[in-house]
Amino acid sequence: MNSLIIVAIMFIGYIAAYHTYGKYLANRIFRIDVKAICPSEELRDDMDYIPTNRQVLFGHHFTSIAGLGPIVGPAIAIIWGWVPAVIWVLLGSIFMGAVHDFGSLVVSLRGQGRSIGELASEIINSRVRTLFLLIIFFELWIVIAVFALIIAILFTSYPQAVLAVWLEVPLALGLGYLVYKRGKDHTRLGIAAVVIMYVTVVIGTYIPLNMPSLFGVSPLAIWIVILLIYAYIASTLPVQTLLQPRDYINSHQLMIAMTLLILGVLVARPPMVAPPFNPSPAGAPPLWPFLFVVIACGAISGFHSLVSSGTSSKQCDNEKSSLFIGYGGMLLEGALAALVIVSVAAGLGMGLPLADGQVLRGLEAFNHHYSNWAAASGLSAKLGSFVTGAANMIETIGIPARITITIMGVFLVSFAATTMDSATRIQRYVVNELAEAWNIRALQGKHKATTVAVVSAFILAFYNGSGKGALTLWPLFGSVNQLLAGLALLVITIYLAKRKIKVIYTTVPMVFMIFMTGWAMILNLESFFRTSNWLLLVIGLAVLVLELWMIVESALVLKKVYLK
Repeated sequence: MNSLIIVAIMFIGYIAAYHTYGKYLANRIFRIDVKAICPSEELRDDMDYIPTNRQVLFGHHFTSIAGLGPIVGPAIAIIWGWVPAVIWVLLGSIFMGAVHDFGSLVVSLRGQGRSIGELASEIINSRVRTLFLLIIFFELWIVIAVFALIIAILFTSYPQAVLAVWLEVPLALGLGYLVYKRGKDHTRLGIAAVVIMYVTVVIGTYIPLNMPSLFGVSPLAIWIVILLIYAYIASTLPVQTLLQPRDYINSHQLMIAMTLLILGVLVARPPMVAPPFNPSPAGAPPLWPFLFVVIACGAISGFHSLVSSGTSSKQCDNEKSSLFIGYGGMLLEGALAALVIVSVAAGLGMGLPLADGQVLRGLEAFNHHYSNWAAASGLSAKLGSFVTGAANMIETIGIPARITITIMGVFLVSFAATTMDSATRIQRYVVNELAEAWNIRALQGKHKATTVAVVSAFILAFYNGSGKGALTLWPLFGSVNQLLAGLALLVITIYLAKRKIKVIYTTVPMVFMIFMTGWAMILNLESFFRTSNWLLLVIGLAVLVLELWMIVESALVLKKVYLK
């Protein structure tokens, strides 16, 4: 099948869903109130709570939830065939992911901008709040350490991206100052900042910056330390100083990258060379249930509920904006995932150069990356297949391959950095909420909580001395993240039930996600037991027990609600 047809069908589906299902949820289920006072106004402190133009906030929200998720997940899951990936990305994002993100944002807006974990105390009970916050802390602990590692790897793999990525920081600081302190127009300044950034992209293409080893410390480890220090600074600054304007610039960058990919599809129209179905690839886990764990961002991801209720709800200016930000943001991420699927399943077949000078094409090029699960699941293979496929398509519109590679490298690093920034800030909120729940004053406060977030990530990264320590726990991340999505939907469902509102629209995705990811977790635990991986087995069992405990507590609350 031609890739252009697939992209057209998916994009039309997203637009139609926003204007039908999304607006139905907003008006009839969540009952958006344009006159409601949002936490950004009620609790404004110009640090975390600040009313924000919805286009600017959309930029922050989207770049925070996207990260590398909608790239990495589809680029792995394509090994089971492009048809299952397309169906899950299209239907999952419309009926599950967007509902999850939108619902988390609305519930938080009506709960003083508190996180979905903290709100569980009010909606369910205080025990569930503690259970939920512990699961969230565990997920963010892994995210911060792993994304610092991923960015370090990307800086090493794409040294031409280093200059543009770091020069974006002063650009963002200047943008934030001019918009908030001088009252300048954010649209014109945002466009100017992006133009300057792309000038640095071209310069960086010809001036790559490689980190040297220092005092016997590897470049990878040095980058991780620098990135964690940066994350501390960024997450303790007022949100409008760096985080928000940087994400706004990145949102423009994303739109440019997606536009280039769409133009590439329109011009090249490459056929899908990947198999439509491949249910039993060599060495891969079963398609059911792992498709729904591997493709998280792009369909549904628990991390999104942390962004919706962690940072976005504290900046949303009006409940009316929540549909555009929460539901619309998820659909745009689905559109990005669709372009990733096409880049890998079709663009890769346009030409895959090898180290010996040979160029593979068609199915042969795809099979080189996806001959078995081990080859497809490595970080370099995932990102490499996307970058190559995307560059092949973009090159057809006249942009030199060398500059295209730099553009994609900056794109990948920028989004990974945004995820790390937001995760660190949200982890600070979680530590504060846990400290307040347990009355631990020593951990309360912006700097103390952020120190816990960053130092704990540092310990995880370097406990084995390499900076790659977080990869030890990474096999648990997918299942924990998707279980978190199911649990967030559980909280939203009880919120609606208590208000005598139809819960079918959140109950179905909630049951589906808890069942599928619980199934995946049990299969993982079985694998950990067979391979004597006792660390992952113990931690995985602990997370599963916390989840089951939370479900039981929630079921008891629901029973009381419906027996009244």
